[in-house]
Amino acid sequence: MKLRVGAALFGLGVLLLVFAAGLPFYVAPAVTKLPYDLEPTKSVAEAKDARFLKITANGSSVSIEVPQATLLSNVEVIPQPEDTKDRLPKELKGDAVIWDVYQTVRRADNQDVVSQYSTELALYRISGAAAPWKEQWLNETGAKETPAGNVTYAGQIYKFPFGTGKRDYQVFDRDLKKALPAKFKGTETIKGVETYRFEQRIENEVLATPESSLKTLVGKFAPGATSGQIVYSNTRTLWVDPVTGSYVNVREQQRKELRPDTGAPTVLLDADFNYTDETVSRSAETVKDNRFKIGLIKVWGPIAAGVLGLLALVAGVWLVTRPNGGTARHRAETAAAASAAAPASTRVDQEPVRDDSATLEQPRTEPAGGPLSDEIPPASTNWKADDPSVPTQRPAADEVEKR
Repeated sequence: MKLRVGAALFGLGVLLLVFAAGLPFYVAPAVTKLPYDLEPTKSVAEAKDARFLKITANGSSVSIEVPQATLLSNVEVIPQPEDTKDRLPKELKGDAVIWDVYQTVRRADNQDVVSQYSTELALYRISGAAAPWKEQWLNETGAKETPAGNVTYAGQIYKFPFGTGKRDYQVFDRDLKKALPAKFKGTETIKGVETYRFEQRIENEVLATPESSLKTLVGKFAPGATSGQIVYSNTRTLWVDPVTGSYVNVREQQRKELRPDTGAPTVLLDADFNYTDETVSRSAETVKDNRFKIGLIKVWGPIAAGVLGLLALVAGVWLVTRPNGGTARHRAETAAAASAAAPASTRVDQEPVRDDSATLEQPRTEPAGGPLSDEIPPASTNWKADDPSVPTQRPAADEVEKR
C-alpha cells in the first residue's frame, strides 16, 4: 500500500512540474493575443466648448458655419469572428482578426450629428498593429458603397502590443492617412493602473482636401481668395496599459484651419477631446481583470503548480524509500499483545503410567483401617483445644473403650 501511494504521489509531482513549466510557454501565449470572440467595446470622449465646422444642406442651399458647443465622440469596436474565419487570406489566418469600427461625433446639447466615419480593418492579434489586408476600407463621407482598399492602415490604431515597451511606436492618424511616431514620455498611475504615457505631435500638416470642398470653404470664409489649404495640428496623448496594450485614457487636442492665399485664416476645428471619467473607470477595471488572468497564467499558476509538484515529489520519494523497521516493530508488538491476550493453557502434565509387571504381581497393601476407614490424622499442633471455634478431634475406637 505504501509503495502504491508513494508511486502515485511521485507521478502527481512530475505531472504538476510539467504543468508548471508548460503554463508560461504554451498556455500564456494564448491569453496574450486578441481573442476571436472579443466582446464589443465602446469609448466616449468629450470636448467642452469646442469650435467646429457645421455644414447643413437645405434643399438647394447649403449652410456653412463654425458654432461652439460641447461635443461627444462615441467610438464602437465590433469584432467580426465569422469574417475573420472566412475572409482573411492564408498568410493572416490565425495571426489577425477583423474589426469593424464606428465613430459618431454629436453635439451634447441637441444631439445633432457633427461628423461620422466607419471602417473595417485587420489587426495582428499580438502586436495590435494593422495587418496588410487588401479588403480594408474607410468611409468618411457617408457613401453607401465604399471601395475596398481605399485606405492602407499601418502602425498602431486602436491598441498597443501585449507587453508594450518603453519606446516609441508608430500610430496611425486617420486625417493624414499615415502613421507617425508617438514618443514614450513616462509612466503615470490612473485609477490604480500604472500606465505608459505616449505623445504624438502633429503640427501644421496640410490635409488632402477635394478641390470642390476647398472652393466652397474659401468662398464662404475668404471671398477674395482664389485658393487655400486646410492645415491640421493634433497633440495625441495615449495612456496605455503595458501588460495588455489597451488604452486606459486618451486625449486629442485637435485644430484645423483654413488658410487662404489671401486673407486671414479661419478656425474650422478647435476641440480638446478627453475620455469621460466613466470610460476611464471602465477601461481601468477591464485592464485589471485582464491583468489578473494573464498574471495567473504566466506567474502565479506556474509558481503554485511548481511548489505543489515538488511537495508531492518529495513525499512520494520518502514513502517509497522509507525503511521498514517501524512496520516490523509494529507487527512484533501486535503479535506479543495477541499472545498475552490469549487464555492460559489448561493442560496438566502427569507422570505417565508405567506398565510394570513386577509391580502388578506384588499384593497391594491396604492402609490400616481399610479403605473406608474414618481415621482422622492427628490434629495440627496449632489448634487450640480451649478454642471453642476449633472442633475437637474425634477419639479413636480403642480410646473410647479405655474411657
